[in-house]
Amino acid sequence: MDYTATQGGFRQRKLQPNMRLRNSSVDGSDGSQLFEDTSGVGSQGGAYMNPQAGPQAAGFPGQALLSDPMSNLAMAYGSSLASQGREMVDKNLDRFIPISKLKYYFAVDTVYVGKKLGLLVFPYMHENWEVSYQQDTPVAPRFDVNAPDLYIPAMGFITYILVAGLALGTQNRFSPELLGVQASSAFVWLIMEVLAVLLSLYLVTVNTDLTTIDLVAFSGYKYVGMIVGVVAGLLFGRPAYYLSLLWCCVAIFVFMIRTLRLKLLSEAAAEGRLVRGARNQLRMYLTMSIAAAQPIFMYWLTYHLIR
Repeated sequence: MDYTATQGGFRQRKLQPNMRLRNSSVDGSDGSQLFEDTSGVGSQGGAYMNPQAGPQAAGFPGQALLSDPMSNLAMAYGSSLASQGREMVDKNLDRFIPISKLKYYFAVDTVYVGKKLGLLVFPYMHENWEVSYQQDTPVAPRFDVNAPDLYIPAMGFITYILVAGLALGTQNRFSPELLGVQASSAFVWLIMEVLAVLLSLYLVTVNTDLTTIDLVAFSGYKYVGMIVGVVAGLLFGRPAYYLSLLWCCVAIFVFMIRTLRLKLLSEAAAEGRLVRGARNQLRMYLTMSIAAAQPIFMYWLTYHLIR
């Protein structure tokens, strides 16, 4: 060991640097690591895989079930039953609502919609009310303004609900529940009206080419007058509502009379000639009843929207 002299006469021991470094390295290796590192063991254990599992462990649980021949036979039988049921439902539904013919009722264009709306509001100057045919098939509505359609009734129903919501909002009475009640009540009244007409046609035994969709279309045209009345009432007050609604009620009455008489009455009565007979009188009363019901529904569904 080396000793160095100091100013006070004492000697100080000089430590060897290599011994201190060796001792510090040993202490650091012993004391700095408090816990044993087991990450290597865990990774090796996690990567362990059972070699006997084979390819079945990688598949899904229903693989064995699908590979069963009886299961495949049951699935094929179930799909065949589903297809047969769908065909049966389509055939029975087509008796009442011909779904395949719906495309015809939406074959409209802008010119047809404009002419039809004008005819619904002012039907007094129109002369020819007969529907045009081509090879025993009625032409599309865009080629004949007298043909019934579903575009105007559908858009009229939606617009009526929106206008009703606007009217309720201006009166601080708007709520989603009240708007839903308004829409559902209008739809239910439309269905009840169509069913009542179908029942009346059955009881009177009228031979007509009117279909259920035709009746829905004719019953849905009244929404145009209802919209005009409510909008006039919102803009100009209650007197304007009554005047515009009265005009539209008379217009829809004339429109329905002149349209349905060609469908329900006999050819001679439709041409304006006097025809005697109880059955023809029943047909005439039925035609007037259907036409007179339109103004009643128009007032019933709109009077509470204007205050």
